[in-house]
Amino acid sequence: MGKAARAGGLLEEILVWEVLVRLPPKALLSCRAVCRAWRSVTSTRKFLLAHHVHQPALPLLDNGSYLNLDNDSIDICCFDHRPGLAAPDRLQSVALLNLGLGDDIAYSRLVASCDGLIIFFVDDFHLFICNPATREHAPLPPPPNHHWTLLGMYPHTPTGEYRLLLYSYDGNQGNEPAHACQVLSLGSGQPPRNVGWPDAISTGIMMELDPPVLFRGNLHWFPSCDDSESKMIMVFDTISELFRQMSPPVVTDCADLFEIDGKLGMAILDLETTIDIWMLQDYEKEVWIFNCRVELPVAEIRVQCNNYDGRLNFHVLVVPGDGELLLLVKFTDWLLQVGMDGKLVSTLHRKEVDATYLQLKQTLVPHTFFPTLEGYVVNAPPFI
Repeated sequence: MGKAARAGGLLEEILVWEVLVRLPPKALLSCRAVCRAWRSVTSTRKFLLAHHVHQPALPLLDNGSYLNLDNDSIDICCFDHRPGLAAPDRLQSVALLNLGLGDDIAYSRLVASCDGLIIFFVDDFHLFICNPATREHAPLPPPPNHHWTLLGMYPHTPTGEYRLLLYSYDGNQGNEPAHACQVLSLGSGQPPRNVGWPDAISTGIMMELDPPVLFRGNLHWFPSCDDSESKMIMVFDTISELFRQMSPPVVTDCADLFEIDGKLGMAILDLETTIDIWMLQDYEKEVWIFNCRVELPVAEIRVQCNNYDGRLNFHVLVVPGDGELLLLVKFTDWLLQVGMDGKLVSTLHRKEVDATYLQLKQTLVPHTFFPTLEGYVVNAPPFI
């Protein structure tokens, strides 16, 4: 083989595995139309898995709680916090869905995100799963004869399945337990099965849990409600399917869990303007260390928000981003990014959008369970 041929092959290798593998899904799909060879190599499972690894995990926002008779389109957005983007470009729509609910007033909320998949409730009754990158979607049937809520979604490593953890309640089950946690394997065709009930956890807490953090194969929740009897972190082992509890760094009523660089962290909100960050130094021994304290730039936020002088009511999320943490603050009609030094990084005026506790890491990897679901379609309504 001549030097020119070898050089050409090397350049092609670099182009594929250093450039194309880092493109956003939409840009990659466009590149496939340019060159047949690119289309072939970027369609392999090896490439798609590598491409997914290189995608950023971005905070999810949506307008689901603002749906009404005049606006029945769910706009699912990502907040792109990476450097170099102007404030208006940071909010990127990844899916626009028209649910076609007619005269009914709709309500929607995102409840799960995992490996590029998102799940949300519509009117707290219909469960819907989709992949925004591939535009695949399908409704999910609820457990029969149960009042239920989705606690979390996770990949089950031994089987390769994606599973849902559900909390269900039914007072008319005869000898069956009235309260139960159940696991549903997507695409299995089997009904949900009971996996027991976590000790020392009240039923009220199960209905109010924020989406969990998946860390070391376990789902982690902190029951952030003032009347919660438990101040412990609840853990579900996705392999053994057992519940246990974990000690938080301090006793608190209001905190969020997050994961960054292979470590579990907790953000504790104090008086809505101060955030203490703790990191779990030793997972097995449950040893936490204090990381830092962040004071929100309240005066600057008031100025940026048209000199707002009313009562402060922040919705603050701690978000992992490019090896460091940042704060995403929703205040009135504004979305603000605050650095860990307490300085205001960017502001974005956007009505009718809420920050969620979820992130999206987009993927073009095919999910084999999708075609097995009744009502499965691709690139069709309700996608707009």
